[in-house]
Amino acid sequence: MTFHKYQGTGNDFIIFDDRARQFDETDQARIAALCHRRFGIGADGLMLLRERAGYDFEMVYFNADGAPSSMCGNGGRCLVAFAKYLNIIQDTAYFLAVDGPHEARVEADGTVRLRMIDVAEPQPAEVGDGDIFVHTGSPHHVHFLDPHESLPLAEFNVFAAGHDIRYDQAYDPTGTNVNFVEVPADPAHPWPVRTYERGVEDETYSCGTGVTAVALAASQRGATSPVRLSTPGGLLEVAFELQADGGFTNVWLSGPAVRVFGGTIDPSH
Repeated sequence: MTFHKYQGTGNDFIIFDDRARQFDETDQARIAALCHRRFGIGADGLMLLRERAGYDFEMVYFNADGAPSSMCGNGGRCLVAFAKYLNIIQDTAYFLAVDGPHEARVEADGTVRLRMIDVAEPQPAEVGDGDIFVHTGSPHHVHFLDPHESLPLAEFNVFAAGHDIRYDQAYDPTGTNVNFVEVPADPAHPWPVRTYERGVEDETYSCGTGVTAVALAASQRGATSPVRLSTPGGLLEVAFELQADGGFTNVWLSGPAVRVFGGTIDPSH
């Protein structure tokens, strides 16, 4: 089986062209083994590109633990870049993901812009004083670090704090992703973000639906569209329009999507 490895600001994915429907998506142990960073190819998730009537393609996404996942923003951007690599699309795409239809654009410099779903008004989180919950195709808890009381984001224990919130009973049974944010002195400057992702069960270099959630939550703290966000893997940008009911429409996630390498793997192992 031929695979391709892509990354978007360090959020990395194994991708298969599965238009022939040869991949066994029910074998979660196999998917987890492929994503394993010591014994497999290594990735934050695995994606299948499939044909779907009425669309350029369909995105089927699995977390690194092998389980089917909710929407992945960086994964969607990488799959668009892969579709262009296969000559399925040119500069625009219209595809189906688990949270519904998406459109995307590939810019001349390789930036991939992905339109996310419309998002309801951010709500107070069930956990944490002043924390925010936003669903951007995947559930996200957003914690803004208090510069007077907290460690700097670079020194913050994202794994421990993120693990505790992800598994808090308030988010039973499916859990949530958790984002930790350092508020910049100037809201126009990039907002530093680190994310603990469920399904990976660790911090990732970047999370597309996560930075989208942070950008929308940050609009309540003076950020205006487009918002730039700094992750351990690089810079992303989120543009949006605020609706009268406090929700958001025309939400676009933009950033790089890069093919790293490709290869073959024995499907029997």
